[in-house]
Amino acid sequence: MIRNARRDDFVSIAAITNHYIESTSIHFGYDPVSADQLADQWSKTDRYPWLVVEDDGRVVGYAKSGSWRDRAAYQWTTEVGLYVEHGQHRKGFGRALYAALLAELAVRGFRSAIAGITLPNDPSRAFHAAFGFVSIGTFREAGYKHGAWHDLEF
Repeated sequence: MIRNARRDDFVSIAAITNHYIESTSIHFGYDPVSADQLADQWSKTDRYPWLVVEDDGRVVGYAKSGSWRDRAAYQWTTEVGLYVEHGQHRKGFGRALYAALLAELAVRGFRSAIAGITLPNDPSRAFHAAFGFVSIGTFREAGYKHGAWHDLEF
């Protein structure tokens, strides 16, 4: 089941996010985030949807959107992100979440969505291509994490 995020989902959302922060370079954060930090970020605007997917009543993934740039002309472009709980990949949760998020963004009048992919990450590149994303460029050595520099493709 896919639905809009609620405040009580953020314990699960933080746990999902923290796995990626602590054990991968997919998320460039260094320090774990709290449920309150993420809920505060989410609650600042209703313009950008955050969706969750449940499996047996438990949140196992989320997709979010947010501001890409601050100037008024950019208001029809959003940056998107997707995280699925470790161990829940390849079950269709991510695909269903992204499809729902992109559809909701279109309904809200957004014209473009931007995703950043830490490289190397061929599965994420293929996933985004399946949704019509095209590479617009790569920032070389954009982030340093876990003892290595990582490129970031948009």
